Amino acid sequence: MTGHVVLRAGTYSIRVARRPLVASLALVAAALALAFTALCFGASWSRPGEVLAALAGHGDSVVVVRDWRLPRVAAALVFGAALGLAGAIFQNLTRNALGSPDIIGLDAGSYTGALFAITVLSGTSAQLSVSSVAGGLAAAAAVYFLSLRSGLSGMRLIVIGIAMNAMLTALNSWIVLRAELEVAMAATGWSAGSLNGVDWAELVLPFLVIGALTLLLVTLSSGMRQAALGDDLAVASGVRLNLLRLLLVLAGVGCTATVTAVAGPIVFIALAAPQIGRLLAGTAGVALMPAALTGAVLLPAADLVAQAVFAPISLPVGVVTTVIGGGYLIWLLVRRAGRT
Repeated sequence: MTGHVVLRAGTYSIRVARRPLVASLALVAAALALAFTALCFGASWSRPGEVLAALAGHGDSVVVVRDWRLPRVAAALVFGAALGLAGAIFQNLTRNALGSPDIIGLDAGSYTGALFAITVLSGTSAQLSVSSVAGGLAAAAAVYFLSLRSGLSGMRLIVIGIAMNAMLTALNSWIVLRAELEVAMAATGWSAGSLNGVDWAELVLPFLVIGALTLLLVTLSSGMRQAALGDDLAVASGVRLNLLRLLLVLAGVGCTATVTAVAGPIVFIALAAPQIGRLLAGTAGVALMPAALTGAVLLPAADLVAQAVFAPISLPVGVVTTVIGGGYLIWLLVRRAGRT
């Protein structure tokens, strides 16, 4: 048995590694299974036949399945993939498994921008999106310039990012405490990261943005692979490193901020998904597709747990990802300490 598979379409053929292909197909199957289970799950269990009929526009459960459950399931899949992509981008840039948006302060910066839109502006969807992206970019710029001495791949960036995250978290708490009671209550609930109550009207623009950023990453993937082999080799092969890194940072912040603008900061998916995807696919570095697919499995799974634990009361999904991600972070730190 060879380690590669040749895929043919007409006169074209492509040779792909067997293990990443099998892992990707398994992750797609797992994501679809979780999505269908989530469509069946709710205040009352819907039989699979009822769900299929509702998706086709028939039966008594059309409104429940298509208008209430399906937007939440679609958001979990797409947002999980977006967070996986964001984590893969920054772990590639920093060449460090801790180089995740929620560790180095980018999630907190996006949340600061969103809080500004909620407390100072009128808090419309467009204002939340723009403010979240601006806050994430400001945090990324601050971390980058403070770590210029060691470059993007240095441990200095991770430490500075952790400090930036702590300062922004304190700032966010101060903003909430100074806000009016109704605004503070809404902001506090939203800060946990939740998919409760999302509908199609809230998802159209974020899905378009994430789709556009994904297409951008597809065009940048070749340069990313070259850069992963080393700066000198990448430059020698014609990669414009500064432009590549700028576009990758913009794409990573865009993915993180888009999710934050709709669902609040959902932590640890971006940290865990790239590394789990890398282990499953057996790739040498952090690849985008396994990371995205793993994120599209982790977030729906966490959301199902959030709905089931205290049913019929639904927890914010960020509570579940924090509990799971905290354990993963401890394991990752212990594993890294054992190598030193």
